[in-house]
Amino acid sequence: MKRRQFIKSAGVGLAASAIAAPAIAQSSPEIRWRLTASWPKSLDTLYGSCETFAKYVSEATDNKFQVQTFAAGEIVPGLQVLDAVQNGTVEMGHTAVYYYIGKDPTWALFCSVPFGMNARQQNSWFYEGNGQKLFDEFAGGYQTKGMPMGNTGCQMGGWFRKEVKTLDDLKGLKMRIGGWAGKTVGKLGVVAQQIAAGDIYPALEKGTIDAAEWVGPYDDEKLGFYKVAKFYYYPGWWEGNSANHLLINQAKWNELPKNYQAIVTAAAGAANIEQTARYDGRNPQALRRLVANGVQLRPYSVEIMDACLKASNEVNAEESAKNPNYKKVLTDMEAYRGNEYLWWQVAEHTYDSFMIRARAKG
Repeated sequence: MKRRQFIKSAGVGLAASAIAAPAIAQSSPEIRWRLTASWPKSLDTLYGSCETFAKYVSEATDNKFQVQTFAAGEIVPGLQVLDAVQNGTVEMGHTAVYYYIGKDPTWALFCSVPFGMNARQQNSWFYEGNGQKLFDEFAGGYQTKGMPMGNTGCQMGGWFRKEVKTLDDLKGLKMRIGGWAGKTVGKLGVVAQQIAAGDIYPALEKGTIDAAEWVGPYDDEKLGFYKVAKFYYYPGWWEGNSANHLLINQAKWNELPKNYQAIVTAAAGAANIEQTARYDGRNPQALRRLVANGVQLRPYSVEIMDACLKASNEVNAEESAKNPNYKKVLTDMEAYRGNEYLWWQVAEHTYDSFMIRARAKG
């Protein structure tokens, strides 16, 4: 009797396995995707986030879902990532979506705009506020799914061949400046140009441009700007944060099993936090090295900062008046930023200011 029960039980178990195995296989298919980035491989903070993401996805799926990463120019130029994802040339991309303001300036609000939020506030807006929901609605119109995958934190205010002390010093100045900020500085007489990372140094060296901004000390040192421009300004008021995004072709995203979608989301989240940590950890030492190499640190004058804020408010008002998408997202972002700064004023800024003063006293 026991032998019959054993055989019967074993038979049931084998049958269950035969039924379950195909379901497991179906939920974990072998997939090979390509990811094209807006960055050269030399920028290990930005391109490194792509490698981190691909590593986590592969390891979490026992190598069944593999993502091959490509630097700017290897498949498409760095500023064409959105197009490549949207039209299906690649399944995924990693980029700063303010590169695509030519399609709609609303893209900039999800990345960075002048006098916007800081990095923690931007992440909070995406994860806790309406940021991700609004992004899904907007990016869906471009057949694209996206999510945060990196943030540079507050950036520097750029490299200048000559000092800029007054507003008059900005007039006619040719500057590489990314995203929506070009529209703002244009109101002050700056001739803004959007140039990919690898092309900035030769443009500065040849005098094609008079100034350039990229990210901050660690990346800027790698790109060698200090060799051709000695004045390094702060803060980067146009990028109090810069959120970089993983973009995914919407149809391809929809085809992924739910467990793979969850893994992609988790891997992007891990890379998101890692990128900010890398910049926070590497910028201080890079700044010291730059100063040791003769770089002159300069703060923007109050006159310039006030004029830039005024110009930014004008740009926002003008675009909101003609672009419902922009107005909707900007209104939500500004409301969230206002609430965030209530908390910063009470605790975060107060604590940091005290600690900075204490450090100065030794």
